[in-house]
Amino acid sequence: MEKAESNKMQSMSVKKLVWNMGLPMIISMVLQALYNIVDTAFVINMGEEGINANLALTYAFPVQIFMIAIGVGTGIGINSLLSRYLGEGNKKKAGETAGNGLFMGLIIYLVFLLFGLFASKAFIKMQVSDNEEAIQMGSDYLFIVCVLSFGQVGYTIFERFLLATGKTLYSTIGQITGAVANIILDYVFIYPLKMGVKGAAYATAIGQCLSCLMDIIFHYTLNKEVKFGFKDLKPNHETILGILKMGIPAAIMQGLLAIMMLGVNLILGTLNTNRELLQDSFGIYYKIQQIPLFAAFGMSNALISIVSYNYGMKENDRVKETYKWGLIDTMIVGLAFTIIFEACSTPIASLFGMATGSSSSGIMNTVTLAIRIASVGFVFMALSVSTQGVLQGLRYVYSPIFISLLRLAIFVFSLVFLFTLSSKATTLLWLSFPLSELLTAVISFFIGRSSLKKSLNQKAVQLTQEAN
Repeated sequence: MEKAESNKMQSMSVKKLVWNMGLPMIISMVLQALYNIVDTAFVINMGEEGINANLALTYAFPVQIFMIAIGVGTGIGINSLLSRYLGEGNKKKAGETAGNGLFMGLIIYLVFLLFGLFASKAFIKMQVSDNEEAIQMGSDYLFIVCVLSFGQVGYTIFERFLLATGKTLYSTIGQITGAVANIILDYVFIYPLKMGVKGAAYATAIGQCLSCLMDIIFHYTLNKEVKFGFKDLKPNHETILGILKMGIPAAIMQGLLAIMMLGVNLILGTLNTNRELLQDSFGIYYKIQQIPLFAAFGMSNALISIVSYNYGMKENDRVKETYKWGLIDTMIVGLAFTIIFEACSTPIASLFGMATGSSSSGIMNTVTLAIRIASVGFVFMALSVSTQGVLQGLRYVYSPIFISLLRLAIFVFSLVFLFTLSSKATTLLWLSFPLSELLTAVISFFIGRSSLKKSLNQKAVQLTQEAN
């Protein structure tokens, strides 16, 4: 299997290869984003409690994003090291990597378990102090998803075991199983059983556990290339460092999503008027825009593999082609989502606007406005994210993180703070996001082009020296 994948990355036309490898990853990442969107759509339509229920999920969401970030970062580290050893035919080290990856997953789960048990309420109260109903709902939700997060952590680990051997279809099936279960259970738990926000949390956790179970079954029945036993669970310093070397930068980039949401929530929390309306609307919009963002991440993950492989093979022309088509194709994905969101802004917002109470129409109108303004930035976001994937494939560490800092912290926080000083903050706030994406995309383009030229020149010099 590994040989076939390697031949494909070397011989298939780059234009076709980017879609061939990127599309399954796009589907998988988009399904991951749907978990929180489905929860939000159901809880905000609970009735009188819907507005505070959505606030509760908004306050809890940064931790969920951080959980995804840690899992994805660790998974990328495992995938990178595992693929390397499988390519070398070193089954012993591959098994050790898989075992140590599972050990690290256990440690990650224990950290979130402790957070859920002892810090969930304090985290919610940090963002709001005068809405006891939202605080209690948010604490309950965060407690459940953290305590039962072994499903999400386990899925992330076993998904990477499948991806390392090219079995992307089976990891996607696992994601679909969990996502469908989550939708069904959300309805059953929240409405017929009237479990409220707790029901949404249990639906999410159970869906993640089912995805994990499916991937475990696929791994042990179909993934014969990766074998490990109890002895491989013993921590190995060298192996763990190898996983962290690639995993930490990826986790930081994903983790900045949580920092961005938390930071914007804190800035909006300082407002004297329309505070909860804007926090509610921002929470909904941010979850909606996870769909195009995670789609771009899926394509970026494919670019990492293609660029890394061809750069290692000294195929400079194919690296250049990957850079060109990677940026173009990811921007096509971003543009497609912009068109869809612009055309369907009102129907999308209406999914979150059926709650009763005086705030419902205000939230729906604000979310519609947010989608229409902010979705213009999806194309620019796609350029930045795809550039990060190319840079990671070229083994750059700091420049991808710098790009994330620009788009998720430096520009966003500055613009959000500036616009909230205006009397028209309800409208101007949403301009912060496309402007941040535009500014970051311009800088990303020059960083990407410069870094690519530098790397390929170094490789050309190396080839010349080897020839002589």
